[in-house]
Amino acid sequence: MRRVRYIVNYSDLQFQGLFAHVGERVSLDQVRGWLKRDEDPDIIECSDYFLSAFLDGLIIEKRGQKEGAPPPESPPHLTRNIILRKLKIAFSLQSQEIIQMLAKTGFRLSKHELSAFFRHPSHKHYRACQDQVLRKFLQGLTIR
Repeated sequence: MRRVRYIVNYSDLQFQGLFAHVGERVSLDQVRGWLKRDEDPDIIECSDYFLSAFLDGLIIEKRGQKEGAPPPESPPHLTRNIILRKLKIAFSLQSQEIIQMLAKTGFRLSKHELSAFFRHPSHKHYRACQDQVLRKFLQGLTIR
């Protein structure tokens, strides 16, 4: 959450506003607690629910609300695959752009490997996104 905040360069108030897009009310103290460094004793752990709400709010902020669509429901458990998919949607990225961004960070990934991250978990070619892939993806977004 902290890395994405710096990528989009939002203030605490703008960051708080992302939650309002999906009907969530969070305080500035919560926002500031979530964004503290890992070493800070006052850091507040962000639940999957609020991280999902943040990502959904970012999608609405960047892409707009779908006509007549209800606010998205948060998945019960947020995986790195879901985070990657939501960031891809928010920043309107195509697979080739993601592969190029990853290459700029020194990480090679084929189109087939990338598409495996976006498949349904029950699909035979589904692949779980690892921390390293998500970390390199965020680095690529920062460079972009």
